[in-house]
Amino acid sequence: MPLSEAEIETYQRAGLVVPAQYRVPDSILTRVNQLYQKLLEDNRDNPEFSADFILGPHLDSAGAYGIKGDPEWLEFARIPEILDMVEQLIGADFILWGMTIFGKPARIGKATPWHQDGDYYPIEPLETLTVWISLDGSTPQQGCMRYIPGSHREHRIFSHHFEYRDDYTLAQVIDDDQVDLDQARDIVLEPGQISLHDVYLVHGSEANLSDRRRMGLVLRIMPATSFYNHHSGKIKEDAGSPHGYSNRALFLLRGEDKSGRNDFNRGHD
Repeated sequence: MPLSEAEIETYQRAGLVVPAQYRVPDSILTRVNQLYQKLLEDNRDNPEFSADFILGPHLDSAGAYGIKGDPEWLEFARIPEILDMVEQLIGADFILWGMTIFGKPARIGKATPWHQDGDYYPIEPLETLTVWISLDGSTPQQGCMRYIPGSHREHRIFSHHFEYRDDYTLAQVIDDDQVDLDQARDIVLEPGQISLHDVYLVHGSEANLSDRRRMGLVLRIMPATSFYNHHSGKIKEDAGSPHGYSNRALFLLRGEDKSGRNDFNRGHD
């Protein structure tokens, strides 16, 4: 079910859209949950592992935080209906460069501070779309994602600072004077619903203090006209980033590498 013209306009104007008619099939949601439980079991002895924030579940070689993943997760990045929507928004040629699980367990799920994704991505030019797949549904009580509509329009990164806190999933935090948080809106999703948002969008979420998990599977997809700079990723790691940007594996989802510069061998066994 492709996006309507009105939904495309909403994405361009607000920086985020929730497709009204699409739901990920229940069979896929069931399999995601099964693989998630396997992921928890496979990484139970990893001291760096956190059910709140899991990078690279689709990689079978240990990457950032030493996660032991499973290539079957890649199938969730190849759902045709979702790729059709991505194509409507960023063109026919695009690359998966990352996958993240925000597990947000019941009662102890961590907050994600206000930030822009692009503050730390080694992508040139900086263009990326994020697909957020809701597994459990997402409400304010569970700490649903919140965003500032239109905060992406200038296509610039606002100033950020670092806050290393045990109750945060990320350390990068946007400076208080950069955006008007009174404009924030909640993204309330049903199980199987998705949202798509722009790399420059200001967003965050509160902690999950409810009795229900709020798990989301996130796909990071860039147009193949952009270049994923692994060298710049290494510089970010040397400066303290724990996210493993220097060895990220790239997967061409549709079309061809229009930049002609992306390395599809790095990060693959």
